[in-house]
Formats: sequence, C-alpha cells, structure tokens
Amino acid sequence: QIGTHVDANPHSGRIDTLNLDNASLQPIWSAAEQLGAAIFVHPWDMVGKERMPKYWLPWLVGMPAETSLAICSMIFGGVFDRFPKLRVAFAHGGGAFPFTIGRIEHAFHVRPDLVSIENKTNPRKYLARLDHRAVIPARFYVDSLVHDASALRMLLNLFGAGRVALGS
Repeated sequence: QIGTHVDANPHSGRIDTLNLDNASLQPIWSAAEQLGAAIFVHPWDMVGKERMPKYWLPWLVGMPAETSLAICSMIFGGVFDRFPKLRVAFAHGGGAFPFTIGRIEHAFHVRPDLVSIENKTNPRKYLARLDHRAVIPARFYVDSLVHDASALRMLLNLFGAGRVALGS
C-alpha cells in the first residue's frame, strides 16, 4: 500500500510531498512491475485539510480529491505507459476521478499546453473500452467501496467488472 503522495523527506521535520508521477518513484514502479506485485493506493494527509476542520470533510471531500490527484498524476505523468505491466488499484472507487472523467478529458482537449505536456494519450483511453469489437480492459483497478449502487454501476461501466475489486 502506498499513499496518494509520498513524503520525500520523512525525517526532515517538514513535509515535502511528491505526486506519484515524480521521477524519483520510478524505481518503485519498475520493481513492482518486474515482481508482478500489485500496489494499492490509499489517500491520507489530504491536501487542504486545514480548510476542513468540521463535518469530517477531510474524509468526505479530501480523500476523493487526493485519489483523483494520484490517478491524474500517474496518467498525465506517463507512469502507466512507461510501466505497462504495472498493477495499481485505487481506493474508494478511484475517488472523484470516475465522476470527473468528462472534465478531465475536456481539459486534455482544450488545454493541451497545460494538461498533456508529458503524455499525449487521452485519459479516457485508460478506462475500459471497445476497440474493433474487442474489450480493452482499464489500465488500473479501483475498489468497490463507494457506498452507492449507482456509483458502483458507473464504475463497472467505466472500468469493467474485472477491474473493480471488492473494497471493505
């Protein structure tokens, strides 16, 4: 299990977080791919938590945003393309990512100068799709812990049943 971001200097007394596309993490992705190991990404230490002191908002809003940030970083940073056999699963149904894929894809098309600077592949191509009548599986996995039947159906549609794992 790995967090949605990594503390670059855990013993320094300050937090220097790295997104999951950071080049210093490539040896981890490479080793996991070579070993056939699966990595589970779970959010913690949510960005903006200082603005969410009430209502359990870090868990309700922060965690889904952190997970989406992790997925977008790995997609736009080209991690899945550099390590095509890497198996990564994201907690909580992929957080906000599945529900904002339209916005993410739109940004890819209208702001390539900001979005596709390291990866020219449409982010939707990392989801399950039909290609010449063959089903291409999603490039990563999500768990089913979304607490809503409609959301689960959407995950099954976007990722395919073989890429949605039981979450608890």
